[in-house]
Parts: sequence; C-alpha cells; structure tokens
Amino acid sequence: MSQLKLTLLLALFTMLGPLGIDTYLPSFHAIAQEFAVDATVVQQTLSVYVLGLALMMLVYGTLSDAIGRRRVMLFTVTGFGLVSLLASLAPSIEMLIALRAAQGLMAGAGMVVSRAMVQDRYQGAQAQRMMAMIMVVFGLAPALAPILGGWLQLHGGWRASFGFLALFSLLLLATAWRALPETLEPAQRTPLAWRPIARNYLTAIRHRSFRRMLLAIGLMGSGMAVYIASAAEFVVTLLGQSETGFGWLFIPLVGGGMLGSVISTFLASRVAPRRQKQIGFALMALACSANVGYNALFTASLPWAVLPIALYTLSWSLISPLVVLQAVGFFPQMRGLASSLQGFVQMLLFALITSALVPLLFHSALWLALGHATLVLGGMLVWAWCVRER
Repeated sequence: MSQLKLTLLLALFTMLGPLGIDTYLPSFHAIAQEFAVDATVVQQTLSVYVLGLALMMLVYGTLSDAIGRRRVMLFTVTGFGLVSLLASLAPSIEMLIALRAAQGLMAGAGMVVSRAMVQDRYQGAQAQRMMAMIMVVFGLAPALAPILGGWLQLHGGWRASFGFLALFSLLLLATAWRALPETLEPAQRTPLAWRPIARNYLTAIRHRSFRRMLLAIGLMGSGMAVYIASAAEFVVTLLGQSETGFGWLFIPLVGGGMLGSVISTFLASRVAPRRQKQIGFALMALACSANVGYNALFTASLPWAVLPIALYTLSWSLISPLVVLQAVGFFPQMRGLASSLQGFVQMLLFALITSALVPLLFHSALWLALGHATLVLGGMLVWAWCVRER
C-alpha cells in the first residue's frame, strides 16, 4: 500500500473520535429541549464520551502490540457504528448518556493505533511528515462536522447526527476490510500477559521526564478542548449565531491547525526541530495574550473573537508532531503503550475540562480566554521545566 493511501486511511480512522464529539454539538439545545433538561446535563453526554475514549486509549495501544494493529482497528470501527445506530434511537437522556459512554469506549483506537502504525513503518523526518499529513486530512473532521451537524439538525433533528456516524463507520469498515494493511509482524508482537503489561505501564509511568512531557502536551492541547466543549454556548449565545453558524468557530479553529500541519510538513528536514518548537511556542504565547487582551477590552464579535484561536491551533499543530514523537520515542519497543498513555492523558484532561471547568466559563468570552490561556501557558511552563532538567 502506498504511503499516500495509508495516510488517508489512517486519517479517516483518526477522524472517528472527533466526529463523535463535533457532529452533534449544534444539537445540544435541541436535545435539552426534547428531554426537558438543562445544558449542563446535555454537557455530560460529551463528558462521558471523552472519558470512555480516554480510558480505552490505555488498552488499545497495548492490545495492538499483542494481537496486531489491523484487528483492533476493524473491531472498534464496527462497535462504534453499532452504538451510533442505537444512540440515534435513544428514548431518554439517561439512555443517551449511557450509549455515549459506550460510543466513547470504541472511539479511541484510531487516534492511538494510527500513531503506532506510522512508527512501525517510518522514522525521523519521514514519520514527522506523515504524522503532519495525517493531521492535515484529520483536520477536515472538526471543521466540517459541526457544519454538517447543523444541517442535519435543521433537516432531520439531533438523531440524524448519530445516523450519519453509523453510516460513516460502515463505509470506513468496508474500505478498511479490503485496504488496511497489518504493519506489526507477528514476530514483533508483545505477548498479551497481564504481569508484563502492568510492568511495562509502571516502567513508563515511573519515567519522570516522560510523565512530565505527557502533562505538558495534555495541557497545551487542552486549549482546543475549552472551545470545542463550549461551542454551543460560545457560538449561539455569545456570538449570536444559529445552529448552522458553527463554521464561524470551527473553520478558523481547524483551518489554523491544518495550516500549521502543512508548515510542519514543509519544515521537516529543513529546520532543526528545536528551532521549530521555539517558533511554535512563541506563536502560542502570542495567541493566548491576544485572546485575553481582545476579550478584556471588547465584546466578543466576529471575526475578531476567533482569530486568536486560529493562531493558537496553527502554533500547536506546528509543534505537536515533534513533541508527541519526542515523548513516545522514550520507549521504542513499546510505542503502542506509550502512545496509549499520551492519548489517555490528553483525553482525560479533555473530559475533566468538559465536565468541571467549561460549565463555569462558557457564559463569558473573557473567562473562556483566561481558562484557555491558563491551560496552554501552564503546559508550556511544564515543557520548559522538563527540557531544562534534561
């Protein structure tokens, strides 16, 4: 299979988790109205999804190390599709929350296993380029999903969004069944035994630099979580847009990320990784400062309220392939496990932010900007501390 075809297929699998987050965001108010609950209850359908996704990220990488990457990918996309179909028929908010948790359990494999598959076949600058290319294609999901979700909500109601997820999963399964290769040969696999697995996890968790790098990556990437989780309130209430206006947030947010990934691909082998990270960190600090400054001085309005967010996602995408590969590279014989831990920390922080932090912030554009800046700049400080110590 050519590198381009593999990149596209892995990007589609990586899209699965974010599609489950973004597609139904324009339907938050409709779900609340149908089940007669307030926005904080509907918010939990997102929190449990992300929590389930985070927990299973600890499993899928290790499982793929033992039984192969392809089997894990095919099983989880099948499960995701079936649960999505059931969610479209949910008769109550309690059932929807339960099904969203199950959906999240199936959603994390693509995000974890795809990274391991890249490193199975490629190393160094080539792996960086492929990761960045995957991020470019993957970026279409959070950009287009809320727009599509708004259209589905307008014409078919909130249940249509889950029907779309079921159909997408079915088409991806049919494609992967024929085209997805196995990148981990049987001779390279790790036996699925609990004691060695537990020992490997303890080895990774006890590695102080690895542990701190995961925290830093999680905090810096959590800036996305603040605005994704608050999108319904930010777009409709604070910016005064309709359910079909989510593109005002997600196109700049994802467009910046895709542009950053393209730049990262171009700079691979042309600019030293250390210099590229310095540029990314400087731009990220500028984005956070501009976001807080604008919202402190002015009432949030378009397009100014979303431009600093686009700069943030550009800078994060510029450096994320480098920092993730650097962290996972601590354990070249346990890439799946290391990737699982990285994804788990990222998604666990997303779940905590969604359930506990965002409901306190989403009534004010300034408070959202301050929360965003605190997380991102905190992650940069942890990374600087870790690098200086090493």
